[in-house]
Order: sequence, then C-alpha cells, then structure tokens
Amino acid sequence: MIGFAFPVGLLLLPLPLLARLLPARRPAGQAMMLPGAVAAAAVPAPAPRRWQVLALAAGTWLCLCLALAQPQRIVMVPDRSASGRNIVIALDMSGSMATPDFALEGQTVTRLAAVKQVAEGFIRARTGDRMGLVIFADRAYVAAPLTHDLRAVALALTEAQIGLTGRSTNISDGLGLALKRIAAEPAGAAPQSNVIVLLSDGRDTSARLDATQVAALAAERGVRIHTVALGPEDLETRPAARDAVDLATLRAIATAAGGQTFRVRSMADLRRMAEELDRLEPNPSARPPVAQPRPLWIWPATLALMLAMAGGLGARE
Repeated sequence: MIGFAFPVGLLLLPLPLLARLLPARRPAGQAMMLPGAVAAAAVPAPAPRRWQVLALAAGTWLCLCLALAQPQRIVMVPDRSASGRNIVIALDMSGSMATPDFALEGQTVTRLAAVKQVAEGFIRARTGDRMGLVIFADRAYVAAPLTHDLRAVALALTEAQIGLTGRSTNISDGLGLALKRIAAEPAGAAPQSNVIVLLSDGRDTSARLDATQVAALAAERGVRIHTVALGPEDLETRPAARDAVDLATLRAIATAAGGQTFRVRSMADLRRMAEELDRLEPNPSARPPVAQPRPLWIWPATLALMLAMAGGLGARE
C-alpha cells in the first residue's frame, strides 16, 4: 500500500499556475536599443525549445512536490519487539531420562530425546522472550543464561547429556537455581512476567530443602512455575514403580507458584503441553504483524535533481 507521510506538500503543485495569474510587472524605463546588424543576427529560440524547457520545469516541480509529500510504502512485518518475559526451563537430567519409552516417527526414543525434540521448537518460537536453561541431577547448573539469543539456548539444550551432573533427581536445587537466575535480573528492568518450566520424571532426592518451599518463595517473588511430569508411571497409580514420577510433588509446586501441571506420557502429550504453554504464556511471535513504512521520497527527489540538471545544461546550450 502506497501513502504519503506529509500529503500537505501536494498542495504546492498548482503554485506555478497561480503565479502566472498574477499581473506581469513591466520594466521601468525604455528597452535596450540594439544596432541594426546585431538585431538582424539575433534569432529567437524556436517554439519547441520553449516547450522542452517548460516540460523540464514542470517535471522538476512535480518531483519536488512529491518528494516533499514523503511517499512511503506500508509493509506488514512480524512484531519483533521484546515481550519483557523471562522463561527459564529447568530440565531433569537424571539417569531415568535415558529410559526409551517414547515413540517418535515410528521409533522408540528416550525421554530426554523426546523432550529435546519438542522443547527445542518451543524455545526457537519464543521470539521476543528471554529464555534460559538450567539442568539438574545430583547438582544443578546453568546451561544457558537468560538471553534473547534463542539459538544459543536451543543449542545448549541439544548438547545436554545425562551424567554431567550425576544421575539422581535433585528437584529442589534445580528449581532453586532457576529462581536465583530470575531473581538476579536488574530491578530497573522488571519484566512483564517471570516463568519457570520444570520438567522431571522422578522424585525429589534433596535432603536439604523441600521443593514446595522453593515454590512458595517463587510465588512471593511473582514467579510462576509450570511443572511437567514425564513418564508412563507415577507414584499415585504405582507407588512401587522404580522410575515413577512424583506427580503429587510436581502438582504441589505448580499450585504453590500459580502455575499448571502437565501429565506427559507420549509425544502427543508433549506437543499438547507445548501448545498449552503458548496459550498460558502468549507467544510473542503469534502477535499480529505491525505496519512499517518504507520511505520512497528518495526516488522523486533524485528525478527532480536529474531534470534540474538537464534544464541547466539546455539553458547553457
């Protein structure tokens, strides 16, 4: 769509015509008298030459008025502005995440591989958010700090391997470190929302701190926690199962911190979880496009300069 940023400039177009309507001023005194030989040698310019000069002058004025009106093309572009949202993914990297009980494209894959497949797409789609990654097992560490560089966070996720931090499930430490990273953000740049997404397939093995206490501290700081319970078994339905997820604890964490709990047993559940997270924490990339003007005034301005130069050269000739 083409428009004008300063359409009032087009009102200057008839100005030369209005100037011609004004009465001509006659020069005072007498005209110059030339000798007969000189007057005979003087040849008036041909009529077509005058029309050429008039056309050049009219074209120059038209282009100048168009440039003054600032023509622009309106282009709809995606909204890439920052959302002000901080999201930290706290990912369980215990030994049980190597259990192959998820089906992906006709093949059986581990829980970690299934999570990576869905979480990587979730991270890359959060344009405008700041994402971070914390992985935990015996210990917790920051695999990727909060950043707008979503490719770096996705790469840190794909390169994460089981065994780097042990093989147990220290949910409290992982959750506490994720909360610590969010709390360390400058107070002057307070975001619209702070979110932790906790993914685990086991039970909390920490003996120092209860994970629900960390969730209560997060709630005091305005941080929401969504929890994802991975695996086909949980302690509520099969208390004696070896690799059962502690669904009750994950539900209590989410409830204490104002979040949601997702029960994931398959790839379909994982994808639904990602879609629901996008609904709960609106994805900035899903915002409607914004209109962005692309200035075009340079073209009529350049043409006006070329016509003026052509008129000047013609006058010298």
